[in-house]
Amino acid sequence: MVNIRNLDPSASPLDYYGSELRRLREEAGLNQSQLGDVVYCTGSLIGQIETAKKVPTRKFSEQLDAALMTGGSFSRMVGLVLKSQLPTWFQPYADMEARAAYISTYQSQLVYGLLQTRAYARAVLSVDNPERADELVEARMDRQRILDREHPPVVCVVLDESTLRRTIGGAEVMRDQLAHLLSFLNHSWVQVQVIPFDSGEHPALLGSFTLLRFDDDPDIFYAESYDSGHMTANSQVIRERSVGYARLQAAALSREGSAALIERVMREQYGHQPGPAMA
Repeated sequence: MVNIRNLDPSASPLDYYGSELRRLREEAGLNQSQLGDVVYCTGSLIGQIETAKKVPTRKFSEQLDAALMTGGSFSRMVGLVLKSQLPTWFQPYADMEARAAYISTYQSQLVYGLLQTRAYARAVLSVDNPERADELVEARMDRQRILDREHPPVVCVVLDESTLRRTIGGAEVMRDQLAHLLSFLNHSWVQVQVIPFDSGEHPALLGSFTLLRFDDDPDIFYAESYDSGHMTANSQVIRERSVGYARLQAAALSREGSAALIERVMREQYGHQPGPAMA
């Protein structure tokens, strides 16, 4: 029997999406299997999304819009759905990140979320939330859409060398991730630098942080702990961290030197790993 669980559309963006999908599908005179055939998925998946048991992707939403001729309604809704999958404490930062004109970040442990590959993100997000990995990965990938806007933010990223050498997801995942970082070498709006181990002490030894600048709003400083984030527009904090970030960039390798180090790590650490049968 088809699951016809009633949803409260006001309960969450996901519930609203599911209720709208059911309403418009029924108006079109299609059952779940028939709609699934049109958008190249199973009727079961349609049912899971209609009952808010599965989070839709942006591609799925675009296919729905075309199939049901909604004028882009699902493509607009899915952004809210995916953002709602982010941890509640992280959502205010995600809103600010999406509005920023300039993003300057230092990352001591992991590649910055906007520059992560899908496989790398999955490896990271599966550690604490394996049962929600699909939803969290889609939400992270959706955040990256700001880099593809007509007027994207300027993004300056300084990575500690440890982010290159910590094996996340295995050698193949790391090779692809480092290759992705190299793809930004000549990018107009994204700059990637690495601060090497031999640089010694530097202005960001206390941990990762991000500075957001806006065209018409005060700057924001953001840092996070294990399960919470902290944002402030305190002018003294912004002043100190801005100077610290400038010094950090000066201590880091140049864009070209950083690319050379990334290439060397790829070759030496991830280039020729034996497979399971050869180990």
